[in-house]
Amino acid sequence: MKIQEYLKRLSVPEEKKLDLRYLTKLQQSHMEKIPFENLDVTRNVPIKLDHNSFYEKILIRNRGGFCYELNGLFQLLLSELGFQAHLISCTVKKPDGWVREDSHAAILVSVDHFPYLVDVGFGDSVRQPMPLTGIEKTDVSGTYRVKEIGNETYDLEKLEYGQWKILYRFSEKPKQLHHFTDACLFNQTSPESHFTHDDLATIATKNGRVTLSGLTVTKSENGSKEKMELNEKEKSDFLLEQFQIKI
Repeated sequence: MKIQEYLKRLSVPEEKKLDLRYLTKLQQSHMEKIPFENLDVTRNVPIKLDHNSFYEKILIRNRGGFCYELNGLFQLLLSELGFQAHLISCTVKKPDGWVREDSHAAILVSVDHFPYLVDVGFGDSVRQPMPLTGIEKTDVSGTYRVKEIGNETYDLEKLEYGQWKILYRFSEKPKQLHHFTDACLFNQTSPESHFTHDDLATIATKNGRVTLSGLTVTKSENGSKEKMELNEKEKSDFLLEQFQIKI
C-alpha cells in the first residue's frame, strides 16, 4: 500500500509521534474525506475481503465503502504507520434486538499501552478514539462512552434524550479480514441486511453530516436538519458533486 497516497486523500501529513492527537486527526479526516456507502452492494458488485481491492476502490477510484472496506484499509494504514492496531468484531444493536452476531468490523488501537476503539465505518457515529474506561466523549455527532459489561466485553453507547443507547457490543479479541467472510457475504446478499435495500452514501462534515438514502438527502449542521427529495438524474449529479462518486 502506498501510504503517502492514502495520507494525501486524508489531507494529513505523516508524523513520527504516534500519539492520541495524531490518531484523532487521522480518524476525523478519514470520516470527512471518505464516505460510508453501499453502492456496490445495491448493484450486485461483489465485495472481496482483500486489501488490494479496498485500495483500488477507495484510493484509486475515489470511492467509499462499508465497514470491512473502510476499517479494513484504515487498520492497515495505522499498522504501517507504526500504531498497534487490529480489527475486532462487533454485534450491532437494533431497536428490537441485535443484528447478525460479530458482523461489524471495527478497530482497536493501543496508544501509550491503553486501548482505544476506532471506527471509520459506522456512518453517523463518534469521530474520535474512544477509551475503554467509560469516560464520556463529545463531538459534533453526539456524546458517547464505552462501557464494560463484564468478561472483557464492552458496549459502545450514545447519549440520546438523556438515556444511554447501545450502538454495538464488542470484545478486544483480534480478528483478521477472513473472519468476516460469511458476514460480508450476508451483508451484501441477504434481504435481512439493511445494506441490500436501497442506496446509501453518507459523509461527515465539519459541523454535521450529509446523507443520501434512496432519493432522500438529509443535511445536518450544528444540530439542525433539512431534507430534500431528488429524481434519478439529480441523484447521479448529487453523488458526483457531494461524494465525487460516478456510478
